[in-house]
Amino acid sequence: MTFTAKIHRFAMALAFLALAACGHSSPPAAAPQAVIQPPTMQQDYQPTMAVYRLGSGDNLRVTVFDETNMTGDYKVDGTGMISLPLIGNVMAGGLTMPELQNSIAQHLSQGYIVNPRVSVQVINYRPFFILGEVNRPNQYPYVEGMKVINAVAMAGGYSYRADEDNMKIIRANDPMRTKQPAEPNTYVLPGDTIEVQERLF
Repeated sequence: MTFTAKIHRFAMALAFLALAACGHSSPPAAAPQAVIQPPTMQQDYQPTMAVYRLGSGDNLRVTVFDETNMTGDYKVDGTGMISLPLIGNVMAGGLTMPELQNSIAQHLSQGYIVNPRVSVQVINYRPFFILGEVNRPNQYPYVEGMKVINAVAMAGGYSYRADEDNMKIIRANDPMRTKQPAEPNTYVLPGDTIEVQERLF
């Protein structure tokens, strides 16, 4: 066999080995998938007033269409009641606005008004409370859409003893009065109580 023939055979063998190696190569590893975390209720969820439950201190505008004597402004008292003409006391505390509308309409339809149409709006929400390590702990008027950081600002900011990473919130509609962790972006609802804790060192 000539030298040229040997070189040609050697080249063919190398090409065959290269093709075999490609056929058995492992597939490329899949790119890692990003893990998307759901938004947390404390930070990213903005409560809607459509599901807000009324409580003592809320000021309401009750409109009964075509009945000017029934239309007016009413305050939810300490027992959760509002007092309306004709039908007297109606429980408002713990109800959403649509639920209260239905309740008033049911009372009025019992011998007072045929097919009453009722609208309920909150004209002033009950105040919220902020306690602990802020400069002016007190109750303050509620502003729709506010967060804990806004509440702290209304109370004059953190005191020098405040632990800004340790805050609690008690929801007004929680019968157990459970202290939940709160962050600066936690939404506040009317009647809630915010507590800013003291630093341990």
